Amino acid sequence: MDIQFTEEQELLRSSVQRLLRDQYDFEARRKIVASEDGLGRKQWAEFAELGLLAAPFSEAAGGLGGGPLSTMIIMQEFGRHLVVEPFVETVVVAGGLIEQVGSDAQKQSYITDIIAGTKLWALAWTEKGSRFDLATVATTARRDGDGYVLTGEKTAVVAAPWSDYLIVSARTSGHRHDRGGVSLFVVDRRAANLDLQSFKTVDGRRAAEVSLRGVRGELLGREGEGVAALEACRNRAIGALCAEAVGAIGELNAATLEYSKTRKQFGVTIGSFQVLQHRMVDMFIAHQETLSLMQHLSLSLNDDEAGVSRLASGAKSKIGYAGKFVADQAVQLHGGMGMTDELNVGHYFKRISSINIQFGDPAYHVLRYAQLDAAA
Repeated sequence: MDIQFTEEQELLRSSVQRLLRDQYDFEARRKIVASEDGLGRKQWAEFAELGLLAAPFSEAAGGLGGGPLSTMIIMQEFGRHLVVEPFVETVVVAGGLIEQVGSDAQKQSYITDIIAGTKLWALAWTEKGSRFDLATVATTARRDGDGYVLTGEKTAVVAAPWSDYLIVSARTSGHRHDRGGVSLFVVDRRAANLDLQSFKTVDGRRAAEVSLRGVRGELLGREGEGVAALEACRNRAIGALCAEAVGAIGELNAATLEYSKTRKQFGVTIGSFQVLQHRMVDMFIAHQETLSLMQHLSLSLNDDEAGVSRLASGAKSKIGYAGKFVADQAVQLHGGMGMTDELNVGHYFKRISSINIQFGDPAYHVLRYAQLDAAA
């Protein structure tokens, strides 16, 4: 598959490429990750000024109407430059959920701030023992006057230390594993009785363990229908993460090819060894396959939900395995220096490893694909 981009989409891609080339090279990225905040606030403001934060949203929500293809274009370039800012968490996941199920007042208030770049969001859905299951929720929410009070714990909430708001899944009825009875709530990250234990992730980002002890929340969408909303959200998130992975895979291939032309052993460049040429051909084929899958998924995200979920799981597993293969080969062909902090290859390896476990690892999605295929 080879998408022919429109003039507007080509302009978006060239704008992102130019911005990242000028202001987000590898050294700039290392400084951002090493900073106390671990986040480029200046870069995030520039993303907003360029319209990147508005691109995926519909025009009715105040966005540019670019949809999943805009997300794909942006995330592929972000993957090439290892951008750490929470575009997926804030725009694709939280913003997508608000646009999907939020009230008119919530859309007007929250999406406007997201597009302006003034507020950051994160989704708190994972719990200990949930194993990627959106319906396995022990956190509870009970009515209290006009609102709700949430109690429970969420684990490995990516971007939570940066966020102003969290979207939290909590059970308003039923038992821990029931599909029904899960609701979504907007929670102020600085609310009383909300505690965060922040930590750095292996790929240089920030995440947190979140504890809620009677924290007030605002219902997002209909009570008890959170799982369906999260499933659609997961498909969009997978599309964005797959695009990021494909961008990273392309950069690993380019770096490995360039290194093979300069690194000498036994008096000749290692790129002249036939066995290594075969490896790099396999890496190239893996990249082309992932590129096609990424485009297919992005074009299909607005279609029938059941078919899209199956395609999303297929893409997540295939691109996950391909990414691991390419990352492994890139590190090995670079030798010991492949995992040093000074070389970008190891950083791409770590980011691909992190992408592989977000919203379900490849093994989980192989099983999910088989289950959805059998049910089709």
